[in-house]
Amino acid sequence: METFRKLVVWQKAHELCLWVYLVTSAFPPHELFGLTSQLRRNGQSVPSNLAEGSKRPTRADRQHYNVIAEGSLEEMKYQLILARDLHYITEDQYQDGERRCQEVGRVLHAYTEKMR
Repeated sequence: METFRKLVVWQKAHELCLWVYLVTSAFPPHELFGLTSQLRRNGQSVPSNLAEGSKRPTRADRQHYNVIAEGSLEEMKYQLILARDLHYITEDQYQDGERRCQEVGRVLHAYTEKMR
């Protein structure tokens, strides 16, 4: 088994990505190449960068990929606000997504700090 799969931060990011796909499946068809695509790309970016970074040879390289993952997570937070304000998701879905993002962010921050 790949080492990234054992990382709690990757597991939580993967769960967030799956949730994003579920929620965005109900977005309007005209958003397929807009907000739906953007949210899904960021949802994929977080666990993907964690996976790629886990195989980098130096601590600095791994931290670089963690920073990219953190940036994608922040973008996702804004996109969830936008989806809520456009009424593509409910307030409860927004709160659930925000909670999930906060949890991934907390674990990712701790993982990055542990590398320092």
